[in-house]
Amino acid sequence: MLEKESFEIEKIYVPVKRLKTLDPDKVAEIAESMLEEGQLTPIRLRAGKDRFVLVEGLHRLEALKALGETSVDGYLVHARLH
Repeated sequence: MLEKESFEIEKIYVPVKRLKTLDPDKVAEIAESMLEEGQLTPIRLRAGKDRFVLVEGLHRLEALKALGETSVDGYLVHARLH
């Protein structure tokens, strides 16, 4: 079972391919929701060399950055590389 942890946002790498899917309107909508309710759904990360790599949750991560947060709740998963 996955255990929720807190991760420093500055130690999270977002692959360029994933960044291309970023929708600023969706980020703003999620940020507004987070102001009222907090982060409800953790992101998913995998361990990389000296950092964590985002697997799922780009818009949640960017919304937290926009709100000035320094940490994010997430799950550390063992994702296979394709």
